[in-house]
Amino acid sequence: MNRVLNIVAKSLSVVLYPLFIPTYGIILFCIAHSIHVAPLAGVWVAVAVTGTLLLTCILPITAIWILVRRGVVKDLYIDNPQERTMPYIYAAFGFGFWSYLLVKILQAPSYLSSVAIGATVAIVLVALINRKWKISAHLAGIGGLVGGILSYCMGITAIPTWGTWALWIGLSWLLMWARLYLNAHTGAQVSAGWLLGIACTFLPYLILSNV
Repeated sequence: MNRVLNIVAKSLSVVLYPLFIPTYGIILFCIAHSIHVAPLAGVWVAVAVTGTLLLTCILPITAIWILVRRGVVKDLYIDNPQERTMPYIYAAFGFGFWSYLLVKILQAPSYLSSVAIGATVAIVLVALINRKWKISAHLAGIGGLVGGILSYCMGITAIPTWGTWALWIGLSWLLMWARLYLNAHTGAQVSAGWLLGIACTFLPYLILSNV
């Protein structure tokens, strides 16, 4: 039984790896926007999804892999807080260029642009916090996605369905369990990560929309 639980916990940690979350999010946005608002141009979707995958996933993971090969960090999970600073710097640059892509080049809706900028801020804050305390990047990632969904719903004046809430809150809880089961974090660290993610991707649009 312990072996099965260990496999489940590790699988959740891989599938919901923080650098995969922006790509999941942009795909969800394209699908939801096309269904609930208006179909997006194929070129826009292709550039948005490809750019997100390249800038927030492939490039940062490649940089981390190079650091692993050089012995700077132990593995892609970077469980040692002292090893996280340099990978986070590379990730922050990738997220920064991603924000520029959405805001300036693709001229994405304000709720999507604010989510991208907020996610970039979250990466920087996680990097700074990790110098003193091992806040969970995994939970910051999925928390950021939940905040992004809230921003999207607010942007199109829609109310999230119970199914949507159940899915993403349920996945958040499962990921919290996985990180705790693997002894990667404490309860406070996963909770703080999740709340930080939501705050960074939801509060900016909430504030801007009421200014």
